Amino acid sequence: MLIVWLRILCWCIVPEIDNCVKDALPPIGVARKIKNHQKYIPDGKTRVRGAIIRGDTTIRKLAIVFTGDEYADGGEVIRETLAKNRVPASFFLTGRFYRNPAFQALIRNLKKDGHYLGAHSNEHLLYCDWSKRDSLLVDHNRFRTDLDQNYAEMRHYGISKKDARFFLPPYEWYNDTIADWTRKAGLQLISYSPGTLSHADYTTPDLKNYRSSPVILKSIYDYEQQRPAGLSGFVLLLHIGTHPDRTDKLYAHLDELLKYLRQKSYRLVRVSELF
Repeated sequence: MLIVWLRILCWCIVPEIDNCVKDALPPIGVARKIKNHQKYIPDGKTRVRGAIIRGDTTIRKLAIVFTGDEYADGGEVIRETLAKNRVPASFFLTGRFYRNPAFQALIRNLKKDGHYLGAHSNEHLLYCDWSKRDSLLVDHNRFRTDLDQNYAEMRHYGISKKDARFFLPPYEWYNDTIADWTRKAGLQLISYSPGTLSHADYTTPDLKNYRSSPVILKSIYDYEQQRPAGLSGFVLLLHIGTHPDRTDKLYAHLDELLKYLRQKSYRLVRVSELF
């Protein structure tokens, strides 16, 4: 009789213990929060506030990304340099860029060359306050209307959402809400990998944060040499054009950069192959 009662007692208690253990351990695939809003998810990608900012750091491949809005002075130089080195790249352009008659031949040629063409918003809106990132400057309707307009312009080039499911936000500035709205639009938010000064190639000499091309290149080389994973999984962001006041154009050094990355045995891929 004692044995029967012990079995009944165990049957009642064990399920409760089992449920407590399940609640204490996150299920497989659930994100583990890391400092600075970074999240590790068991797929090899690094995310910040819902955006993928880096691919698998165990594989020596990276994506070079160019963004564009008002300027495209580097377009032909970049295209020729990529072709010379047989390197695919990714271009995230605003609706304003896609609409510009002066840029249309360049866009068609980039598409013909096999580069990834994506969205960067229609009017290059600032989504969040610079000092209070969680404070939105647009509502959902403004965000979605602007995003849809960007893709409407892309359709003129035969590019659909299915072809370009990655969205790189204007100013590369966003928050969790923007990432959620992007996901609800059937897209994945991405941004550049922090650690180098590549994205500072737009700065002009009159700005306090001005960085020359040699300084930018050194930051890339130093990061690659000093970090255990180097630039593996990196999204290296540059601009397809800059203000005329910046005469020291980083894209003029693109050939040097590509040769360096090749010498370091990196495979250069489109973002669709990195993520």
